Amino acid sequence: MPGLETPDGPKLVDLLVGEKRAQELKSASAMYKSWDLTPRQICDLELLLNGAFSPLRGFMNKADYESVCQVMRLADGTLWPMPITLDVDENFAKSIDIGEKVALRDQEGVVLAVLTVDDIWKPDKSREAEQVFGKDDTFHPAVAYLHNTAGDYYIGGKLEGLQLPVHYDFNDLRYTPQQLRDHFKKMRWTKVVAFQTRNPTHRNHVEAMLRAAKKAEAAILIHPVVGMTKPGDVDYYTRVRVYKAVINRFPTSTAMISLLPLAMRMGGPREAVWHAIIRKNYGATHFIVGRDHAGPGKDSRGNYFYDPLAAMALAKKYADEIGIEIMEAGYLVYVKELDKYVESTEVPAGMDVMNISGTELRARLADGRELPEWFTYPEVAAELRRTYKPRDKQGFTVFFTGLSGSGKSTIANALMAKMMERGDRTVTLLDGDIVRKHLSSELGFSKEDRDLNVLRIGYVAAEISKHGGVAICTPIAPYDDTRKKVRNMVLEQRGAFVLVHVATPLDICEARDRKGLYAAARAGRIKEFTGISDPYEEPADADITLDTTEQTAEELANQLMLHLHEKEGLLA
Repeated sequence: MPGLETPDGPKLVDLLVGEKRAQELKSASAMYKSWDLTPRQICDLELLLNGAFSPLRGFMNKADYESVCQVMRLADGTLWPMPITLDVDENFAKSIDIGEKVALRDQEGVVLAVLTVDDIWKPDKSREAEQVFGKDDTFHPAVAYLHNTAGDYYIGGKLEGLQLPVHYDFNDLRYTPQQLRDHFKKMRWTKVVAFQTRNPTHRNHVEAMLRAAKKAEAAILIHPVVGMTKPGDVDYYTRVRVYKAVINRFPTSTAMISLLPLAMRMGGPREAVWHAIIRKNYGATHFIVGRDHAGPGKDSRGNYFYDPLAAMALAKKYADEIGIEIMEAGYLVYVKELDKYVESTEVPAGMDVMNISGTELRARLADGRELPEWFTYPEVAAELRRTYKPRDKQGFTVFFTGLSGSGKSTIANALMAKMMERGDRTVTLLDGDIVRKHLSSELGFSKEDRDLNVLRIGYVAAEISKHGGVAICTPIAPYDDTRKKVRNMVLEQRGAFVLVHVATPLDICEARDRKGLYAAARAGRIKEFTGISDPYEEPADADITLDTTEQTAEELANQLMLHLHEKEGLLA
């Protein structure tokens, strides 16, 4: 039951200006330089503007950034564990001056805020990774983002907010911190325990929340992250439908859902402290921290990035300073004989403990197997089934790579004909030459242009796969890193990805040279030609390797069909 008394919480920093000032800035913004915000920056901006990141008044300047990286405090000594920076490319950084105003726009060009530049600097990203995330290892998603996605320069400064980012989904669940605190007052909830989640909720999660609420005599705030989470996580649309289904499992008027548009960093212990500060700003009095809270998994050596109990320890260390009570989620397991969940340390001797790991859950969803009721609720299983089709019903991409003349297009055409003969999928062939003609006609053959061409093919293939179709792609795709990016693009859209290396030797490809391309490359008339004057990086991660030297295209297409059926499970 909700408790009786608690302080109102910290004063929220309101960065949204009044209507008159907003109109002035909007009129003047046409004269300002503009920066188009990335998805992560939009998440950060929204939480800066609505007060969730109080006491921050804008993107950090260099002094705050360095202090936060080193000692988890702003330059004035205020506790804050995570750098909130506006990263930009070198060209933009060098085009602006200290004191200049910059219009920050969403991806549709709408001005959301104006930043007055205080600082411009080039950070040491390796040092940032070591200080904030514990090691400079790109197996950590935030470190990979830092090195591979974020701009090379940071700009800091105070913000004047014109409007919050626009959302078109679940607007009845999108409370600002002030709105949520007002709602708690209306409900007379003076103790609220917040539950952080980026995953669907199953029976053990509901049990953990109920136990925490009972112990604290508090109401429950299910506060899921719907900004950016770990790559590969369940999409938030599915998760929110799950939360809405589960809320009925709680006693009436003791629990609610509010969505948090946070871009997680998966920063483990530091992130747990960060999450606690954010929940305090939203009006929570208690915060549940679980084992390996916001942990990113294993590093490049196969070891976990963080000790599973480190997040709890650090959050408790700073709980009094934050002004929030940290509650341990515990490790609950299902005991068959008792037909209930209990703490793992309280299992009676000789009784069977049952559990389903995340890996097993994904396998069950892929295979179309049952999700038992002791593990999850029927309504949760139904929502997950709406999103995660059995593997033989999923869309997928067959991505060929190989030298010019290796036989990629011939095998791909044979494969397409066999898939069309089956008639159970829509099939689209994205031939490298045809895509260059219609989609990438302005591109040359530099590495940058080749990568962009392949990424365009990957984007289209991911969309086709997302909607249950089959995309067959036949670019040369000579670079390993680009092929991996395409694989991730498809997997992130819940499609399957099969990399086919057509490993026909160079001398055979050159002997087949029907277009005279190899001869022209040998004569120096074609620059940067793959296999002659430009490298081809053979894939070490190919799902199947084919060679057209001794087998026909039809034989290889049949071999590939068998692979899709027997090995990949993509064909019934």
